[in-house]
Amino acid sequence: MPTAPRRILPIIVAAQFASTSLWFAVNAVMPDLQHALGLPPTAVGSLTSAVQLGFIAGTLVFALGSVADRHSPRLVFLLCAISGALFNAAPVLWPAGALDLPTLWLLRALTGFALAGIYPVGMKIAAGWYPQGLGRALGWLIGALVLGTATPHALRALGAHWPWQQVMLVVSGLAVLGGWMVWQWVPESTHLPRATRLQWRAFGRVLTDRRLRAPVFGYFGHMWELYTLWVLLPALLATRLQGAAISVGAFGVIAAGAVGCVAGGWLAQRHGSARVAAGQLALSGLCCVLTPLAMAAPAAVFAAWLLVWGISVAGDSPQFSALTATHAPREAVGSVLTLVNCIGFSISILSIQGFVALAQHHDLSLLLPWLGLGPLLGLWGLRPLLVREGSSP
Repeated sequence: MPTAPRRILPIIVAAQFASTSLWFAVNAVMPDLQHALGLPPTAVGSLTSAVQLGFIAGTLVFALGSVADRHSPRLVFLLCAISGALFNAAPVLWPAGALDLPTLWLLRALTGFALAGIYPVGMKIAAGWYPQGLGRALGWLIGALVLGTATPHALRALGAHWPWQQVMLVVSGLAVLGGWMVWQWVPESTHLPRATRLQWRAFGRVLTDRRLRAPVFGYFGHMWELYTLWVLLPALLATRLQGAAISVGAFGVIAAGAVGCVAGGWLAQRHGSARVAAGQLALSGLCCVLTPLAMAAPAAVFAAWLLVWGISVAGDSPQFSALTATHAPREAVGSVLTLVNCIGFSISILSIQGFVALAQHHDLSLLLPWLGLGPLLGLWGLRPLLVREGSSP
């Protein structure tokens, strides 16, 4: 079993942060794009779902081909970071007047496909170096993903007068930097053996092994809530803020999830990953239910509610991934994580499309409580581990 050099985790974390900034790049510049291209109000949901669909297609291809288990995950990460950066920057280079919503949708879907070789593959790399205390390591790693997701909003706020093209190019540059860091400074781990053939049998374990099924179903409930909240967050903040303040607020709430991820990883060392995941899932579900009261509350209460929701809605994700990686077959960890991501993001698309469409005709205070169905079903799925777990993976 390898002993990880101290530099490994910080490098993986920084690379994940830089590369996953691709995810919400368009969302951060959406008002500019709507003005420049005449996009409809529903474009934010459509383009976010394009990334999710591309990610789903990518994870399905990567999982069925056992790409992360049969090939160097470092190389996969690098190539996907470069590809994602190119697809993300493509709208900037597109001929003037030729960029429209269908073209933008396709480019965002291709960006999502590339992200399938970044997010789950980054977890596979971490699992190879940190078989013990994986919950803590993934807390930092997925915290970086959350922070990377929030970064385009920060760039939009800091560069309020930047053209949208400049924001997109900076994000693409960050992604390439992240891929290069993993390739250059993170060696291969020997803890997880490289598969020599496709791992079809391992996928069946997701349904037949109760210890593996529990965190997977918990993760599915989490995914019903997470990305829909992030997509609707600017609209939610617009009920209190305007202009660049919306971008600042969106960055703050999404970035707060990184605190939840890191703190959850620390708590998992003492209380176990399943209990920590359940606690955060229950807290985010409570925030869903409290939406009508919070939206009518004074500004300080409204801000505190969003901050707690931002922390808890993302903070459970590392522990679900740690539990999944721990109970998956060692030779198929990368493929199982990728397949679970595929299904989870499919659920997120259904949620995003439904809630964004309903938000055009209904008040958010009446809609957002229904996000609580995800945490409720996730807690039900996680029950088998809650009565058996005594320590973190």
